[in-house]
Amino acid sequence: MFYDTHAHLDFPDFKDQLETIVQRAASSGVTRIITIGTTLESSRRAVEIAEKFPDIFAAVGWHPSYVSSAPDEIPTEFHKLASREKVVAIGETGLDYSRPPSKSGQSAEDDEIYKTRQKKLFEQQLELAREFKLNVIVHQRDSFEDTLAVLEPYASAVRAVFHCFSGTPEERSRISEFNALVSYTGIVTFKNAAGVRESLKATPLSGLMLETDCPFLAPAPHRGQRCEPAYVADTARFIAEQKGCSLEELSEKTCQTAQRFFPKLS
Repeated sequence: MFYDTHAHLDFPDFKDQLETIVQRAASSGVTRIITIGTTLESSRRAVEIAEKFPDIFAAVGWHPSYVSSAPDEIPTEFHKLASREKVVAIGETGLDYSRPPSKSGQSAEDDEIYKTRQKKLFEQQLELAREFKLNVIVHQRDSFEDTLAVLEPYASAVRAVFHCFSGTPEERSRISEFNALVSYTGIVTFKNAAGVRESLKATPLSGLMLETDCPFLAPAPHRGQRCEPAYVADTARFIAEQKGCSLEELSEKTCQTAQRFFPKLS
């Protein structure tokens, strides 16, 4: 039994296929799926999907890469969504500096405005998480120090998971100082991901969760295909080998961790 703690089932890649996708996941031993919102409309769809399937849950949030389309203040509808029974977290939220405006010909000043807007959007969602006593799913890319700086004032009230973790063992250690978790995707199976495997080896079984981030990042032997929740089983087998533990132990530890982090899954 495993959980896919981060999927994007509202994406067009899965249109009109959800029942089949969920059945395949169940056949592979994946018994819980969390589908993640990336904008207000995406979050609405995530909640709708979760409410149709007993083993699917939702997180609602505004992804930092979509900050340019976000209003100055997070829409009040997020408060209504956050209160829904099957919403287990806020996210995904965070900071992403990988595509600053200057890469498309704008100025360095525009880059700073872009970063400031992302930080404000992140803070607003952390406030939402604190208000509803929910944890947060954090996305960070090329922004590690700033992400920790924004998170720090909330760390005592809101717990975080750094999803799709691909950082160094040192970064993983710093994350743990915030009582935060990391989750691993199929990236860990990639031939060129030796650094991620080093971080995995340094992560205690009690400090990690499993995810697909589907439709992206299909693990070996499915690399290059559309990813889906069933592929958590392939990532789990690989991680168990890397950690020198049985699949049963990995199942027990990761599901317990997910249930503590997302109490509504129980």
